[in-house]
Order: sequence, then C-alpha cells, then structure tokens
Amino acid sequence: MKRFSTRHGVSHSASDMFALVADVEAYPQFVPLCSSLRVRSRNKDGEGRELVVADMTVAYKLIRETYTSRILLNEPALTIDVSNIDGPFERLENAWAFHPVEANSCEVEFNLIYGFKSRTFEAVAGLVFDRAFSHFSESFEKRADVIYGHAV
Repeated sequence: MKRFSTRHGVSHSASDMFALVADVEAYPQFVPLCSSLRVRSRNKDGEGRELVVADMTVAYKLIRETYTSRILLNEPALTIDVSNIDGPFERLENAWAFHPVEANSCEVEFNLIYGFKSRTFEAVAGLVFDRAFSHFSESFEKRADVIYGHAV
C-alpha cells in the first residue's frame, strides 16, 4: 500500500474549502485524471452529514478505469472520508480535515492510502496515479483560488 499525507495552511476559510471538496460533481473540471463523475446516491442524516456514492472515471492516454466510492461529508466536523467500494483498487481511502485558523484561513489535512488489485495494472498505471495523487490536494487549492479569489 502506498501512503501520502499533507497538512498546510491555505488562505481560504475551512467552510469554503470543505464546500469545494464536497462538490464532487465539479471534479472533472479540475481534478487530475478525472474524466467524469456520476453520483449514484446522496443521503442526508439529521446531524448535518451526507453519504454520497459516486462513480469516478479516471483516464490517461490508453488507461481508462471507473471506480465506485463511498464519500462521507461531515460538515459539522469539517471532515470528508472517502473509501472505495469497487474498481481497480484493492484499497483506496482518503480523508480530508479542515482546521480553522482565522476567519479567512485554515489548515487543510489530506491523507491517502491506496493499492491496486492487479500488479500488472499497477506496473502500467502506478506511476501515473502516484504523480496525480501527490498533486491532488494542490489541485483543490488552485481551484479555491479560482472560485473564491486568490488571497494576497
């Protein structure tokens, strides 16, 4: 299994960053390798949490794979937890936490664990996924600058 973690400050509020990452339908516009995303279901509970099941298709040159994820959006806690249900991954889990610092800044914490079911697929696509996942958090920060304005 491969692991990637980052935690650093951004010049956007924790609630804005949560909303940006929670907007899974927008991922094809800016997330590396994401060519499409389809929400299968969306269910809210009475405590401000939402469970989303979505299919994401990732594509790079001749590689094209779709996987299904369970996404738990916990707005009160400002956390998002994602785990794979089906697809080329043996395990794919990522967790986001948004820690308020000031009114217009926060620390974004991102943790990712993943491994492929097939060693052949890992040999062919592993490096591409490694590169994309290592820049995953950055793509959201750049998107935040576009949506909310670049902080000075």
